[in-house]
Amino acid sequence: MMKMHGDAAAAQMPGFTQEGGRAGESRFHVFPSGRMCSLRRALLLWLVPMFLLVGILSAGFSYYSYTHMVAEFMDNQMEQLGKSIALQQGQLMPPQTSADRIRNWGDYVVQVYGADGKLQNSSWPQLGAHPQPEGGFSDLRVDGTNWRVYCTEQRDGARHVQVWQSGAFREHQAVERAGAAVAPVLILMPLAFLVLWMLSGAMSRAVQDIGRQAAMQDLHNLTQISLERVPAELKPMVESFNSLLARLRDAFAMKRQLVQDAAHELRTPITALALQMENLRRDMPDGACTQSLAQLEAGVLRASRMVDQLLKMSRQGDAAAEPATRVDLRAQVRESINALIAQADQRNIDLGLIDEGLQGEVVLNCAPGDFRSALDNLIENALRYTPEGGVVDVRVATEKGNPVIEVVDTGPGVPPDLLARVFDRFFRVPGSQARGSGLGLAIAQSAAQRCGLRVLLRNRDDRSGLVARIERA
Repeated sequence: MMKMHGDAAAAQMPGFTQEGGRAGESRFHVFPSGRMCSLRRALLLWLVPMFLLVGILSAGFSYYSYTHMVAEFMDNQMEQLGKSIALQQGQLMPPQTSADRIRNWGDYVVQVYGADGKLQNSSWPQLGAHPQPEGGFSDLRVDGTNWRVYCTEQRDGARHVQVWQSGAFREHQAVERAGAAVAPVLILMPLAFLVLWMLSGAMSRAVQDIGRQAAMQDLHNLTQISLERVPAELKPMVESFNSLLARLRDAFAMKRQLVQDAAHELRTPITALALQMENLRRDMPDGACTQSLAQLEAGVLRASRMVDQLLKMSRQGDAAAEPATRVDLRAQVRESINALIAQADQRNIDLGLIDEGLQGEVVLNCAPGDFRSALDNLIENALRYTPEGGVVDVRVATEKGNPVIEVVDTGPGVPPDLLARVFDRFFRVPGSQARGSGLGLAIAQSAAQRCGLRVLLRNRDDRSGLVARIERA
């Protein structure tokens, strides 16, 4: 028979795994699998059965101990009573009793036997004579009734005494005393379950709060999770997460700085190149080279615009810390239109505001810089793709109490299968003649999301054109 050694043998043996060694040596999991895998359910799954077991054991032990204690106490009383009557020279006897007092009050039945073994006297004659040959305690069943009997020692020429007590009464007394001892445990167990339920719920919510703090982390605003009131067992995990967040902040800061540095470095040579081309155009005679020079100028202009968009995109991270304030949407739209009206006039595009007769302010609570960035980029995008002589309208309205802004143009629109991709950075619709960098809509969507908004695009139904809608997310 061949023998296997090392990992090869361990891998073939039941209870072993190649990665973790012996499967049975892995850490014991207190959390069940599946839907029951939670702190609250684990606490209840382990502690509730334990409480029930403790309650049952307490009840059993109390019943056992009180049964023996009551039996021992009553046995001592029976023994003392029997011996005291046996030592009396006269015919001292307890008063006559009844079946009701024997059963409900535990009265003793005393029988006095003479030296000849015959019954001389009895406190309850209905019991009849049942002499016991030996002294001490014994348990008898007479006429279907259980009795506890004590008999004094039978000496020659001397009488002896038997003391009887109802077994049902003794058992009732033991159960009553045991119940009195167990009752506090049984009463406190539901209260303990309630406290356990509330405590496990509070612990579960505390852990969920940590998860919610982690989920609230934003790409542009990574803050550390507070370690206050975090359990000692969870602190290493939270500290590791905070360390990861710190590294992410550094990485994003380096990324933004790299983009800014690259854009700044590119801006100077592109500007110089544009100036040289302008000088070249003045000195160049009209001819075949004019068209090539125009194409070159268009490429330089596009590169310049891309550099500007890269700078704007990198500065969004720096502007993310801007506090949210009340923004008057109509006033903000007017400012954006006034800033871009010159660009619209250059291409003979009708740029206007439609507020549909709204009364009062249309207010949104957000960072003004982010909202302005989203709005400006949407209007610029509409102006760029709208042909000369077209129309771009900015509509401000409220729907179901929520503010809505729509930028409607008369451009070519976007093919339906590409609507989801136009928010990707550097993506441009194939075949488009408009000059652009493919960053405008990506910047607008990112800025809108930081305001708790979203940008939706759809093609117009009445004619060609695109509708860019800003609404609550």
